[in-house]
Amino acid sequence: MTREWTEITVVGEDDTGLIAEVTSFLFERNANIVDLDQAVRDGTFRMTMEVDTTEMVTTQPKFQADLEDLCDGFGVDVQVRFPSDCENQSVAVLVTKESHCLETLLEAWNSGELDADIEVVIGNHDDLQPLAAQYDVPFHDIGDEKGTPDEEELLDRLSEYDIDLIALARYIRILSPEVVFRYESRIINVHPSLLPAFPGAAAYRQALEEGARIAGVTAHYVTTDLDQGPIITQRAFNIPADATEADLKQRGQPLEADALLEAIRLHLDDELDVQFGRTELENPEEADAQLGAPEELDRLIPDQPVDGFDAVAASEPDETATADD
Repeated sequence: MTREWTEITVVGEDDTGLIAEVTSFLFERNANIVDLDQAVRDGTFRMTMEVDTTEMVTTQPKFQADLEDLCDGFGVDVQVRFPSDCENQSVAVLVTKESHCLETLLEAWNSGELDADIEVVIGNHDDLQPLAAQYDVPFHDIGDEKGTPDEEELLDRLSEYDIDLIALARYIRILSPEVVFRYESRIINVHPSLLPAFPGAAAYRQALEEGARIAGVTAHYVTTDLDQGPIITQRAFNIPADATEADLKQRGQPLEADALLEAIRLHLDDELDVQFGRTELENPEEADAQLGAPEELDRLIPDQPVDGFDAVAASEPDETATADD
């Protein structure tokens, strides 16, 4: 989100009159709606608004308390993030068992590379608790013996640590709309393929089975559609003829960590703008970012031939050969 506007997110069961009541509430307090979006998925309703509250005729604490009372009457949850709340951002990292992405994020945070604080690591297994402990970051295991996460506990932990951004560091679970809707445009995942190719599970194996010559990784925003959120960064690598799935993982994991870190850094620095499902840099001429392949690749791409033969031929002089007598 932009740090210029107040963000309001309402999640719960759809109820006739809810939107009208919320918009009337804002009008009465001289808060102007800049943008409004709503969606329903699997029975869960979500409404997100960006609101100009600079001229509102109430205080921020009373505004939030009154809006929470209104939404309680409809049995829905509401989150309010004023621009000032976005100054010092907090990150939660969700993990399963793979350590490479978490290790990269923790080291970047420890060295001051990230303009935010990693407040908590949350896993559906406890395998990576020792790694979090090395950096004195709290760890919470929300999974059962099979790794099935308790999403109510997940939401409680995210609220407890007042989380602004969620990083899925090889968190091998699908988040439900109950989570995604509450953190719209604030969840970043890394997937081991060049999306939109090979979404879902076992992406490296899919690439091998389909005979791909090039594989890669993609960091993207999470939506309720699996692996279809706006793409932020991608990295690619060649697949050797005799490669195994383990070989692809060995090549891909460092790139997964790199792409995820770059995407998170760009988000935290307000360098990203998403329009119509496509992510662009806010200031491309100023940003020091690698969104795709290294620039060296551009120099290897031939620039001829290209379409336009007729135009080229028409521009050449007519040199008709004349036979000697």
